[in-house]
Amino acid sequence: MTAVLAGVLEILGAGLVALAGVGLFRLPDPLTRTSAVSKAAVLGVALLLVGVLLDEPEARTAVLVVLVLVLHVLTVPLSGLALGRAAYRSGTARAPITRLDEPGLGTAPDRGEGPDR
Repeated sequence: MTAVLAGVLEILGAGLVALAGVGLFRLPDPLTRTSAVSKAAVLGVALLLVGVLLDEPEARTAVLVVLVLVLHVLTVPLSGLALGRAAYRSGTARAPITRLDEPGLGTAPDRGEGPDR
């Protein structure tokens, strides 16, 4: 029973990480990319690590899984935030479909630049 649960968690985790990879190519601008990838990657890796812990229920594995999980949960969202902020500040962050500019508390200006605009 534990092996089945571990396998399901590992498959779900791998699927979320793969979905994050697809989001890198499909989402329109850096802000949505970093947001989606950081959320999906954190949850996907967490599911993978819990699945590994269920597969290998030893003290050493538990310590390593907890350490990796804590570091991953602390660093990935912060790096996504830093990348999104850098993209926003450089002015390349918004896709033409983006209408609301929450950090600027206004609407996004109609910028006619870029290769596909």
